[in-house]
Amino acid sequence: MPEKIRVAVVFGGRSAEHEVSLQSARYVVESLDRTKYDPVLIGIDRTGRWFLNDGSLMLLDEDDTRSIRMKNGSTEVALTANGARRAIVQVGRSEPHVGQALGEFGPIDVIFPVLHGPYGEDGTIQGLAKLADLPCVGAGVLGSAVGMDKDVMKRLLRDAGIPIARFVAFTERDRDRFTFESVVESFGTPVYVKPANLGSSVGVARAGTAAEYDSAFREALEYDTKIIVEECVSGREIEVAVLGNDDPRASVPGEIVPKDGFYSYDAKYIDAEGAALKIPAELPADTVARLQDTAIHTFRVVECSGMARVDFFLRSDGGIVVNEINTIPGFTRISMYPKLWEASGVSGGELVATLIELAREKYARESALKTEPR
Repeated sequence: MPEKIRVAVVFGGRSAEHEVSLQSARYVVESLDRTKYDPVLIGIDRTGRWFLNDGSLMLLDEDDTRSIRMKNGSTEVALTANGARRAIVQVGRSEPHVGQALGEFGPIDVIFPVLHGPYGEDGTIQGLAKLADLPCVGAGVLGSAVGMDKDVMKRLLRDAGIPIARFVAFTERDRDRFTFESVVESFGTPVYVKPANLGSSVGVARAGTAAEYDSAFREALEYDTKIIVEECVSGREIEVAVLGNDDPRASVPGEIVPKDGFYSYDAKYIDAEGAALKIPAELPADTVARLQDTAIHTFRVVECSGMARVDFFLRSDGGIVVNEINTIPGFTRISMYPKLWEASGVSGGELVATLIELAREKYARESALKTEPR
């Protein structure tokens, strides 16, 4: 019988999307075929400490999406970047700890990060995996970093001729140059104010007055040092999932109809009634093809691999606008990414297995590259 592939599922983290990660990790772990994969569960708490969760995904209040939290294991661990001897080691020990206390496991074969937002989706965990010479599910360092920074992402898409909403990006130092009056003159009203490096609608606000704009700006600054202000685009909210490396494929499109007109954090992850999901979306065949083609084009422009979800606005005149790309999309019970693939004929177990194999395929190709001059 073939030896099982040991998959380090890394979840939690320091991001404001910590709770979302816990929900997503549960889906990934439950979708792993235990006859093929041996999961090693690593939870990162809000301070950045890594804990080995031996045997099961240890969550508290796991059925309450607002109160869900990680139960730290008793064993604090770290990933060593030590060439062929890379391993998960117990903090304070010089050798990999293999024994009953940690469960009998050998070296890690692949990392599956389920970390949304900064400190995980932004290239940090991907860089650690690269240093540890390990396959890592999803985009690499560059694609992850670009996909996380909405400013850089939008500039790349714009340069590639992909339609995006008009926007400006600035830091607190330049705040006086981008007053409410100046952005309204450029974009009209209302506008959306967002942290440049975050997701799940955390810190995002719609501003129709100067007072709302100032409040939104202050809130966004609590999450990031760079702010995005963009025009309000009227249209249907459509999402397409992408899967693959060099030859990616796109799922059927799905439509989100928010109950309150804004797809908020609560609507995405807490309130199952916060938005209606129409999968597949009711669209003409030519529109479906344009959305899928643009999703794949976006995936390639941002240097993605493995997986991504591309979010669109579909205008009443048929025009499409790319809102953003997510390189580690949500995997919760009400998340679009797994639902879109399920509607496209790919089950949760197949999806997770494909993502692991894509990571191993990319790693094998990159490992064959020369590291020494002739």
